[in-house]
Amino acid sequence: MTKISILLTDPIVASLQGLVHDDLVVEFAPLGSTAPDRLFDGSIWVFVDWLLPDLSGLELCRRLRASPQTEGAHITMVLEEDDPEARRRALRAGADDYMVGPLDRTRLLDRIMSLSPGELHAAPPGNVIRHGDLAIDSGTLQVSYRGRRIALMPNEFRLLRFFAEHPGRIFTRSQLIAGLGKQEPTIDERTVDVWVGRLRRALLAGGAGNPLRTVRSMGYILDPA
Repeated sequence: MTKISILLTDPIVASLQGLVHDDLVVEFAPLGSTAPDRLFDGSIWVFVDWLLPDLSGLELCRRLRASPQTEGAHITMVLEEDDPEARRRALRAGADDYMVGPLDRTRLLDRIMSLSPGELHAAPPGNVIRHGDLAIDSGTLQVSYRGRRIALMPNEFRLLRFFAEHPGRIFTRSQLIAGLGKQEPTIDERTVDVWVGRLRRALLAGGAGNPLRTVRSMGYILDPA
């Protein structure tokens, strides 16, 4: 199954319905001024408006390229008009391409579906996030420490990947549940403690130590490497 997540700064995202067609699943999600606080499986496509309420689209594009979560995403800058200088600035800021707004569901899906079948259904390139000597490969779903593989169950892999995409941030249990997309069906917050315990034991067994820190009355944090 091919999964594509379309992230938009345009408020229209609240009214957009996803698409399921054969083995293709497309979802729409809102995007704020930073990389989103949740995991996305498969390919990520981002549509950034040229003008935003609290910063420029160019600055958001630069932030997305600097984030481990979205550095490999396909970014389209949505211009207010077809201005050659705006196009050049968008590409210099890290956008892959551009289009002129306004957006609607049909235009967004047409842009995605314009890819050849081989491009559309190709597996997304592996995105390796490094945290010190830890390497988290979302393409192969493998974790290694100094070249030695660490076996993790899917939940623990996703948890480590989420922390590694947001190092230095404290997350509450409820934020971790939401970030891992585990809100339906409802999960008890103490289940997060079980996930963290398993992850810690696996990292210790693999020689990676205990990089996760408990912050009393708040949650957990992966300190910067």
